[in-house]
Amino acid sequence: MSSCLLPIIKLLIQYLLLAVHANSIAGMSMPLIDPFHRAINYLRISVTDRCDFRCVYCMSEAMQFLPKKKLLTLEELDRMCSTFIRLGVEKLRITGGEPLVRRDIMSFFQSMSRHLESGALKELTLTTNGSQLHRFADQLYAAGVRRINISLDTLDEEKFARVTRWGRLPQVLRGIEAAQNAGLRVKINTVALKGFNEDELFTLTKWCANRDIDLTFIEVMPMGDLEGEDRIGQYWPLSDLRQKLATRYTLSDLAERSGGPARYVELVESGQKIGFITPLTHNFCESCNRVRLTCTGDLYTCLGQEGKADLRMPLRDHPADDAPLENAIRQAIGRKPKGHDFDYSRQEVAGQMSRHMSHTGG
Repeated sequence: MSSCLLPIIKLLIQYLLLAVHANSIAGMSMPLIDPFHRAINYLRISVTDRCDFRCVYCMSEAMQFLPKKKLLTLEELDRMCSTFIRLGVEKLRITGGEPLVRRDIMSFFQSMSRHLESGALKELTLTTNGSQLHRFADQLYAAGVRRINISLDTLDEEKFARVTRWGRLPQVLRGIEAAQNAGLRVKINTVALKGFNEDELFTLTKWCANRDIDLTFIEVMPMGDLEGEDRIGQYWPLSDLRQKLATRYTLSDLAERSGGPARYVELVESGQKIGFITPLTHNFCESCNRVRLTCTGDLYTCLGQEGKADLRMPLRDHPADDAPLENAIRQAIGRKPKGHDFDYSRQEVAGQMSRHMSHTGG
């Protein structure tokens, strides 16, 4: 090879490297940043509004569910989630309703696992009532799920039937055991209900400690019309719960965050981790990094506000082009409010949302 060609070859190689670098930058998407400079990297997606329970704080007993034709297909949910991941979402939480009652839902989890394998998605998880875990725990683990949240408000079988209306405690306990046997890390979510599970605070805490299960308490939120259920009567402030817990344990605040709204303490005597989700007594809006997608394709950028964006239209109107969907997502994030307006302090339910919790998945 002539020596006079070497400089030309070097220039060509440099040009090619610059071109590759430019293309990689062009292919990268700018992260999702809201008007208050919060990075949005967590998507909670409700795959169904249907549930096999009728929990008194979540939905009415005679709940009218959406026609199935209005729901996004599993393929559309895949495309929607993949678009969010491309825009910087690193955590997906699958919710409902009860997500595991949706037909063929395991195919969706299996499909999402490719994003875990690529490293684009850091965590795929779900929130469930536990009723179907005995069927699906092993498959969830195989799809890359490592942590799950299970809703459990009482260990009393009669009270459990009363609060869930249609649920049965032994079925859920069987699901919890199946999840742990499959290798899933379990966290129990307990809604603090005044006059209902106040007397079980220490029982639930010890039960979880004995099984190496994390426990998080949640304040009841004003979501949907529950046909005469007493919202204010149900409300047990977690500030009061924490004080009661401190009568038996030493509570040490932890800096640890799980990517969600919970604040954690360690019970010094047992080493157990306890979480508190306090949308009313100490809201978590200032650090909100998440948005919620309904099973019909509506994006809610705040759990406690009615504003939403229709993502189903750009998804379906442009089946071969994700650019309109990406633009719709960015526009919605650009309207994300600073915080919610939940308030029980005036002996009325201020800030109540018209939609039920099952619609956006909490």
